[in-house]
Amino acid sequence: MREPLSQKIQTIKPSGIRKFFDIAAEMEEVISLGVGEPDFDTPWHIRDEGIYSLEKGRTFYTSNSGLKELREEICRYLKRRCHLDYDPIRETLVTVGGSEAIDIAMRAMLDPGDEVLVPEPSYVSYNPCVILADGVPVTIELKEENEFRLTPEQILEKLTDRTKILVLPYPNNPTGAVMRREDLEAVAKVVIEHDLYVLSDEIYSELTYGESHVSIASIPGMKERTITINGFSKAFAMTGWRLGYACGPEVIVKQMTKIHQFAIMCAPTTSQYAAVEALRHGDEDVQMMREAYNQRRRYLMHAFQEMGLKCFEPFGAFYVFPCIKEFGMTSEAFAMRLLEEEHVAVVPGTAFGDCGEGFLRISYAYSIDNLREAMGRIRRFIEKLRAERQRA
Repeated sequence: MREPLSQKIQTIKPSGIRKFFDIAAEMEEVISLGVGEPDFDTPWHIRDEGIYSLEKGRTFYTSNSGLKELREEICRYLKRRCHLDYDPIRETLVTVGGSEAIDIAMRAMLDPGDEVLVPEPSYVSYNPCVILADGVPVTIELKEENEFRLTPEQILEKLTDRTKILVLPYPNNPTGAVMRREDLEAVAKVVIEHDLYVLSDEIYSELTYGESHVSIASIPGMKERTITINGFSKAFAMTGWRLGYACGPEVIVKQMTKIHQFAIMCAPTTSQYAAVEALRHGDEDVQMMREAYNQRRRYLMHAFQEMGLKCFEPFGAFYVFPCIKEFGMTSEAFAMRLLEEEHVAVVPGTAFGDCGEGFLRISYAYSIDNLREAMGRIRRFIEKLRAERQRA
């Protein structure tokens, strides 16, 4: 019998995030700090709009690009929040989550052998999407001493004549790092000089603590080179609604829409009506959730400081990325022992790239009570490890 699977798909490893949570699901009294999902319910007025759309029988297909009403609201939102000016008809596409937008952007833009610069540690989908689009992912290792920011020098080190796209994953999952305007301006200069395109994943754009998020597409000369990807999962606590969007040059969005048309048809209609309500009246909800995350962020940073665990301060998303190199263990070994001995599930840094070795991703999209209990268990585990090293 012939091999049923393509060689390409067999080379792609499953997500490293899920391994520990499959194990944790079989254990009792486990506190999971790994999944990047808000613990808030979708705000009621957004859910209510979804319910109302069903009651009104709005269960039809929408346009392939999405409800015109939603695309108009997306463009108003981006202008208001990010100073971006997109056309809702020609430059905007509603997708099934930001993940679909990443996938179809790669497929629309890459020819076999084209190289894509992927800063790591970063979201687990970038490399597989590049490979599935017949591109070649090229890793840029982000450095803790640079607060996991991307520098022009790092881009230049990896450039070849096949480089076409730079992935810009900020605010960053898993590190919580952000890029300031001056950082983006320096990156934009390299991008323009070397005729690159940028896939800017801004799904955590509303979750910054301190300075407001800046989109690289707002830098002069960059809008025509950037696919801006965002969605509703993180900011509006709408993960299960599966809704995202992409905005960018018409020539690219048109071809992304073609792939979306054949593979998906359209994003869920109920979710689209709910998203219109989220964009029109959800600012206060976002602010409330942002303030709660910031409180949790500060609590974790204080807890790490008290236990003497090194962790640079994140200013975006809802993750911390503490360093565990002092214990001489791999990230996976540390996470497995923590799960087995203290029943706390976290994600090894290596799930986000090899350069994540020596770090853990801990999500603070959980209640303060859960975080307190988890931090107590982690403190106990660390004290045990330090005692073991002293005896050795």
